[in-house]
Amino acid sequence: MSGHSKWANIKHRKAKTDAQKAKVFTKLGRELSVAAKEGGGDPDGNIRLRMAIQHAREANMPGDNIQRAIQRGLGASGGASYESITYEGYAPGGVAVMLDLLTDNRNRTAAEMRHLFSRHGGSLGETGCVAWMFDRKGLIIIDNAGGRHSEDDLLLLAAEAGAEDVNVDDRTIEIQTSPEDVMQVRETLAAKGMEITSAQVAMIPKNTVGISGKTAEQVLRMVEAFEEHDDVQEVYANFDIDEAELEALA
Repeated sequence: MSGHSKWANIKHRKAKTDAQKAKVFTKLGRELSVAAKEGGGDPDGNIRLRMAIQHAREANMPGDNIQRAIQRGLGASGGASYESITYEGYAPGGVAVMLDLLTDNRNRTAAEMRHLFSRHGGSLGETGCVAWMFDRKGLIIIDNAGGRHSEDDLLLLAAEAGAEDVNVDDRTIEIQTSPEDVMQVRETLAAKGMEITSAQVAMIPKNTVGISGKTAEQVLRMVEAFEEHDDVQEVYANFDIDEAELEALA
């Protein structure tokens, strides 16, 4: 399991403050609006909207907020118009970083991303400089606290559900699918009693870069800075940190 997936799982286990929830709701609202604007308001025919609604529900976003965000995307009310942008670059230690953003001001966001890369010892790169190091996949994370699910059973169940790959440890199960199949596989696994932590389309690193010590601290500070930025929806990176050290740094 990649270091960044471990980091995502640690963040999920941590309690959320009201301020963090508000920031999460803001980002989810943007994604709901853009998904509805680009693909229509019917989640059955718009997988991006379907996933956005699922993520909002998992974050306990109120139903009224979800509907208002969708209606904004469909043009029912005013508000900023957001566009999707991807930035690529490098963190300390040669770690590759990809950022998915939604912004209403491309020039402002570009300057701020360049500043954050530089501030944390990295560099903003050209389009395509690290994208080749990642595969676009459906990614499902399942709670496996205490190793409650056996690997053999999971491999069989995941294969039957249409998964492409499964990684298991004593805390989590990481299942990869094609991007188009992620919600179908999620629903199949949930119906079998699996406790789904998250399901999304993500950029999965083909290979990882092992880091530790000061470099690991710098990389995590950079990742956190990006995640705190209002325009950044997702951060992907190909770092790998020993789990005990990652827990300590977190």
